[in-house]
Amino acid sequence: MKPASFDYARPRDLASAVALLGSNAGAKVMAGGQSLGPMLNLRLAQPEQIVDITAIDELKHAEISGDELVLGACITHADIEDGRVPDVTGGAMRGVAANIAYRAVRNRGTLGGSLSHADPAADWVSALTALGARLTLRSVSATRQVALPDFIVGALQSCLQAAELVAAIHVPKRAATTQWGYVKTCRKTGEFAHGQCAVLIDPTAGAARIVIGALDAAPILIAEPAALFGGRIGADYKTRFDVRIADQLLSAAGIADPVHRHIHLTVLKRALQEAA
Repeated sequence: MKPASFDYARPRDLASAVALLGSNAGAKVMAGGQSLGPMLNLRLAQPEQIVDITAIDELKHAEISGDELVLGACITHADIEDGRVPDVTGGAMRGVAANIAYRAVRNRGTLGGSLSHADPAADWVSALTALGARLTLRSVSATRQVALPDFIVGALQSCLQAAELVAAIHVPKRAATTQWGYVKTCRKTGEFAHGQCAVLIDPTAGAARIVIGALDAAPILIAEPAALFGGRIGADYKTRFDVRIADQLLSAAGIADPVHRHIHLTVLKRALQEAA
């Protein structure tokens, strides 16, 4: 099957891109096209116009600004994997990027495109939530910033409004005292994950950000992570992890199938072991 017919535009600046989106309610943004391309071929998406944003230099810019890394939405997974952009995460982002799908996908797939697609099994959705990232969203009338947990509102659902696009991703500098773990499980290398967990733990501060992804809903950012470790996060968190509390949390989040819970619990334990 081939896509339905559509108009095609490739603006050279961000202002022109958001103007095109604002003037055509049937327009769809394309960056790397790794998700949109198959949807077009299957006619799951039938936009009147494709606005290709890959010619906009502003969206390929990367810089460290203060205590954060600012990445344009069209930075590719391969840009991060190969170290062509700065890193403030102690190698965490490079490790995630290197294990996304296949190299051909990483060469074209973009950070902003992955987040905009909002697949809860996508690597960046969980990893960047754990790293505390936020996004800059642009439209003709406004620029706003949202934290990633507020951006992803459900499976394949984001808070993007009509005629709005992701312009930049802001990633905080990772503290030297933090420990990082990211684990996913797939039936075959390169597939979307069936279980996924990202953890950023600071035993010195007694704090953690633990994200469980690859669900049928938005990833879970555990609100009270200390409960998983008997009420305290310290240097011995690996041995204090209480799998029963984690199982109760997943059950309360709506994961009723015990097999699915087992998969997520296994990935969570492995991520904690990797961090420790």
